[in-house]
Amino acid sequence: MRVPRAEAGHADLVNGLRELRARILYDHGRRPDFRAADGSHVDDQDLDYGAWHFVARREPGGPPLGYIRLSTPATGDLFQSRAYLGEEAYERLLLSEGAEPGETFEHSRLVVEHRARKLGLGVYLNTVAIGAAHHLGAKIMVGTSGTKDGQHHFHGRFGFRPVAGTRRYVEHYTEDVVLLVHRTAEGAGEYTDLVAEMCSQFPAFAAEPLTLPTAPHLDHGAAPAGLHPAQVPDREIWRPVVFEPVHAADYAALTALLESDAVQAVHDTIDAQLIELIRCREPGRRFDPTELAAKVAEQLAGTETWAYGTWVWYPWSGRLVHLLPCDEFRLVRTDRNREKIQRPQQRRLLDARIGIVGLSVGNSAAITLALEGVAGAFRLADFDELSLSNMNRLRAGVHHLELGKAVLCARQLYEIDPYLDIEIMPAGLTDTTMTEFFQGAGTPIDLLVEECDTPYVKIAAREHARALGIPVVMDCNDRGMLDIERFDLEPDRPLLHGRIGDLRAADLPTLTDQAKADLILQMVDPERISPALAAAFGEIGRTLCSWPQLASDVALGGALVTEAARRILLGLPCESGRFYIDLDTLIAPEHNTAALPAGVPA
Repeated sequence: MRVPRAEAGHADLVNGLRELRARILYDHGRRPDFRAADGSHVDDQDLDYGAWHFVARREPGGPPLGYIRLSTPATGDLFQSRAYLGEEAYERLLLSEGAEPGETFEHSRLVVEHRARKLGLGVYLNTVAIGAAHHLGAKIMVGTSGTKDGQHHFHGRFGFRPVAGTRRYVEHYTEDVVLLVHRTAEGAGEYTDLVAEMCSQFPAFAAEPLTLPTAPHLDHGAAPAGLHPAQVPDREIWRPVVFEPVHAADYAALTALLESDAVQAVHDTIDAQLIELIRCREPGRRFDPTELAAKVAEQLAGTETWAYGTWVWYPWSGRLVHLLPCDEFRLVRTDRNREKIQRPQQRRLLDARIGIVGLSVGNSAAITLALEGVAGAFRLADFDELSLSNMNRLRAGVHHLELGKAVLCARQLYEIDPYLDIEIMPAGLTDTTMTEFFQGAGTPIDLLVEECDTPYVKIAAREHARALGIPVVMDCNDRGMLDIERFDLEPDRPLLHGRIGDLRAADLPTLTDQAKADLILQMVDPERISPALAAAFGEIGRTLCSWPQLASDVALGGALVTEAARRILLGLPCESGRFYIDLDTLIAPEHNTAALPAGVPA
């Protein structure tokens, strides 16, 4: 619906829209400017009058789950983009794009409730607004976008491109913002067809009245005090802070932290860690207490115990932990690996960087890799957030719900080893982020663990891996299936062992939904999947929301991926192929090695 400019009679509607988007933008305190001192959510903009407003719901009259605004040339003097660039720079932009003010539209304030982000509402809201602009005669669209969660990459999938030199930090949004431009003549990227459909349907959308339902009255009294904590930890933080108090700057920063209210618990077990270190170095020797104390004093070399090693601050939990320095910490932590993984091999593994795409099943692989010390650096990609239905197989607490899976995984790895080198891509793996994921800033990955659900990404990732000579490992968490593709040794090897023929990632957008479903089956081999999974495919979308997955299968997959990765990175025998560690088959009478001898009663 379009709200007329400077006309009475729409104040309640506009205020409702403002409260909706401000509440979502506030995001548990991430953007504090969107909440007033009285607790209300505020986002008052004159631009709301004269704009088109689109609201997404599950059903007619239901609660709003998402929103986007489209502003027309009639309010061009109020565009956020104009204010962001400044008058002269904005006019230069239009001139460079060959567009008149009357041909320029602005889309803004795309927001989706956290609980609805898996429904794809962001895609549909974006296509509705872009389709409307196309219908109304836009030559270009402009808009500002945040970058912290990869929002600019998301808009890039619709044909928006960043304007060079416009990225900068904006305090109001607590993140970097960049200006984007979309040319209608160039289509809408991956969603050109869907935008065309929305463009044709725009007259029907425009005719529908826009209302915001009144929240139902619940006669349960006021919420108990304390149900609305004043401070919610930043759900985007995933990197710990490491202090070495022997350095003056770190000592001052640690002192300031301890004087704040941020530290919830202090964990100092450095004395026990030092004793373990001494015993790991001389396992065959028995120390009496005096000898052990002397060895510890020798290790400290005059440093006070409290200042030895590092203090690691985990801001998401409020914990401050005292640990041995990096090399000593890792020597003790992986000491029980020896004879299965020798120390020279361990050091070699720690030089490796592993990329992991898809962090539901991939979370198990990441944690097992980190526990075993297979890689000292990780690059993690997943656009999704943890939902309740993920928690039958993904090790997390209920307090992690709606936390980004990439953030969650990075935190878990850092709590195992705070000295790891971790990068995350919370927007997931896309055409825009593919090169950065594989090659980084001069730090390419050595191995790819691919555990995503999207056929396009599965194939595109393998195309990049093959071109760069990077091996790929995948677990399918059904019948213990492990897939290995040694593109480092076989640069011409067919993708997925030739199971998809000559199909390329670029071909997938032209496939029908049924063809994509058939492709997934072809990837995993319909002749070899378990009977339970085979039966489930026919029920998906009818009696099942998605295919079944069990924690035990996922945990086994983490072990199989880690075993394969370790062999590959150490140059041990590990050839390309598809292998099955099928517990239904292996845990059977014919494989029982503890059968009683003949004549012995059971």
